[in-house]
Amino acid sequence: MTRPHLSTPPSTLAEVVVDLGAVRHNVARLRDLMATGLAEGQEPPALMVVVKADGYGHGMVQVARAARGAGAEWLGVATGEEALALRASGDTGPLLCWLAGPGTDFGPLLSADVEVAAYSVRQLEEIVVAARSVGGPARVQLKFDTGLARGGAARDEWGPLVAAARSAEESGEVVVTGLWSHLACADEPEHPVNAAQHAAFEEACALASEAGLTQALRHLANSAGAVLTPGVRHDLVRLGIAVYGFSPAPEIVSGETLGLVPAMTVRGRVVLTRQLAAGDGVSYGHTYIAEQSQQVALVPLGYADGVPRHASSRAEVSIGGSREQILGRVCMDQFVVSAANARPGDEVVLFGPGTQGEPTAQEWASWCGTISYEIVTRMGGRPARVWVGEADDEASYGEGEGR
Repeated sequence: MTRPHLSTPPSTLAEVVVDLGAVRHNVARLRDLMATGLAEGQEPPALMVVVKADGYGHGMVQVARAARGAGAEWLGVATGEEALALRASGDTGPLLCWLAGPGTDFGPLLSADVEVAAYSVRQLEEIVVAARSVGGPARVQLKFDTGLARGGAARDEWGPLVAAARSAEESGEVVVTGLWSHLACADEPEHPVNAAQHAAFEEACALASEAGLTQALRHLANSAGAVLTPGVRHDLVRLGIAVYGFSPAPEIVSGETLGLVPAMTVRGRVVLTRQLAAGDGVSYGHTYIAEQSQQVALVPLGYADGVPRHASSRAEVSIGGSREQILGRVCMDQFVVSAANARPGDEVVLFGPGTQGEPTAQEWASWCGTISYEIVTRMGGRPARVWVGEADDEASYGEGEGR
């Protein structure tokens, strides 16, 4: 695929560059992967691209448009505000919103044809009230907690929730369109919790079927489950981090091996250089002391912009094609790097797809003791966000699996 041309320095002090061509490539690649490992006669699952948290920091509306253009049938978001923002942007395709607090007014979501999740009988009752107020049935997906101990109905609530949903469906107040849960250990495919959760999910789905809820889509797999365990794909897979170009289980398989391309590049430019003498300390606390004379460069990005403070004296950047280490503590607005040959105005790449030898977000995750999800999602604040690799996705925006 064509990668963004980033040979010129950023036009501002710092930029977050998102390659929408990479997003489209990753969606197409994941569709191909979902067609592998199927039983004879089994249809591949539909794709839900998760664009919550502003598209994992990549831009929710832009990523949604690119994903729809690449053939993703569904989009998924956490909050009602995210769902309504997508609708305001012009998206009209299948869209699931799954996080709401007690007392939420579901009316605006139902009026916007957003599918909502019910975690409990009480929440289902609130959805029914909203359905009556808007004069139409709510499209609802029931979530079961199968072992993550997070969102969804606990096991002793499955029966009452299914019964209440069936009753509301019979009265014309809801249409149950989905049954779902979430895996706790999908990035460890041999972990026994996965099999236990899958069995519990099958049990919950059987309860729903026995109650007469037979038309709902079933989905359990996130990126890791979808990529590593074909047996948990069911009717639909929810793809998050893989869409943005990263392996959901880098200890098992790399994103490169999966054929994924990281979509985000974070870059800035050197604003000044200075010469240190042996014994000079750098940044707060002088956690780095120069052992000999050396040149350093100042980069105007810091933890207010999403650069992890844990990157202090650990992470590397690329300047002029050379890897250079961060020296001392990352500050709110800036950090210092070794830079023997740098000059003010030179481009500094914190991370990107890695094709030009620059660090990747996965490397930053390793240096900071975290995951790629956190590295890309937290980037923001003052840096300008720039989208490249755009295509004419308008014609397909909002299209997808029919109702």
